[in-house]
Amino acid sequence: MPDRNDAALEFLLSRRSRPAKTLTTPIPTQADLAPIFEAALRTPDHGKLEPWRLIVLGREALKGLGTLAGERAAALGLDEVQTEKGRNQFDTGNLAVVVVESPVDSPKVPAIEQTYSAGAVCLSLLNAALAAGWGANWLTGWPAHDRAFVETGLGLASHESVVGIVHIGTEKFAPPERPRPNVEEKVTWRLA
Repeated sequence: MPDRNDAALEFLLSRRSRPAKTLTTPIPTQADLAPIFEAALRTPDHGKLEPWRLIVLGREALKGLGTLAGERAAALGLDEVQTEKGRNQFDTGNLAVVVVESPVDSPKVPAIEQTYSAGAVCLSLLNAALAAGWGANWLTGWPAHDRAFVETGLGLASHESVVGIVHIGTEKFAPPERPRPNVEEKVTWRLA
């Protein structure tokens, strides 16, 4: 019988993202973020390609991105609701970590597996921040998929994309639990 890590299992069974709009200061320092990043970057990585990178955004950088999101929304002809939704995470955020998929040309590792690895970094980053006691939330939104926004605002190369924007801070209050998937409805057993 394997050794159980009951504390880790209990954390995973009870983990809950914190809505980004409920996160406030204080935010983690660079020293606080170091073990979170170390944990996040231990993600499954087929072929050891490391097809991802992180960009840490502080308050002033986020405000600038909020302005850029507003400009891009106007250029795209988005309505007020879409504009507000695109700007909000930047206008109200204090610290966010952008997970960038930066695929590597590889004859052995399909591009989709590199995308999965970058997604795994997002979840690992989210869970590591929560385990460290911070509130955290993984977002994207239309700006994360707008080429002009990500290239101008984040400096992404043409082959890169945003997989997630993980906001980290102090939670104002614990959110209520939400309904979870029914395991019996989502799991199919084929043992023979």
